[in-house]
Amino acid sequence: DVETTAVSADGLSLVCFLFSSPVILDPPAQVEFKSVDYVNILHWTTANYSHNNSHNNNNNSLKYYVQWKIYGEAHWLDVDSCQGIYTHHCDLTEVTAESREWYYARVHAASPPSSKSAWTMSRRFSPRWDTRISSPVLRVNVTDQGMTVHVRPSQHLVHKIHKNLFYKIFLKHNSGEEELFEMSCCSKKLVLKNLEHRTKYCLQAQTVVPPFMSSSRSSLECDITL
Repeated sequence: DVETTAVSADGLSLVCFLFSSPVILDPPAQVEFKSVDYVNILHWTTANYSHNNSHNNNNNSLKYYVQWKIYGEAHWLDVDSCQGIYTHHCDLTEVTAESREWYYARVHAASPPSSKSAWTMSRRFSPRWDTRISSPVLRVNVTDQGMTVHVRPSQHLVHKIHKNLFYKIFLKHNSGEEELFEMSCCSKKLVLKNLEHRTKYCLQAQTVVPPFMSSSRSSLECDITL
């Protein structure tokens, strides 16, 4: 870029030419997928970048552009909803919906009107292997019949793989003994009968996605039978 400035000294007009170098942008850093219940979000951080004009040093003005591709494919595809965005994350759930595939994503930064960074690529990502299953929400009601257990999982997870999903219910006695029950995904409740009266029991739930994935246990819920 070239700027001109007219300077008058002793009746003489001088023209000064000021040259400014373009801003050199560092690429985004820490580009990685974070996936919970098959909701696949790409995250990154802003790298520091060098510059010649201090007024250009404004990370809030940086725009980001995201692309993705399936492992083994040659061509990168734009993520339509993540072109020229200011946030540091992009939802790729829709384009990475096939859980058996492996994916890459990449991001570059741009500072209008013309400065761009190089691309930063994520590591290879598999929804099937890299997603984390969230713990279900457990609710317990005490009735004359015993304890009624209700489990509420992530709705996105249920829609994705409801056919195989089930829950493990852990019943802890005062003695320290633990009983295990199983509950199918579509069951609305599980009734635990033949419990001792006026006795404290604690329960936890765990979501299981066969054959190899499971959540951590839910928080402990305790109550006293009638």
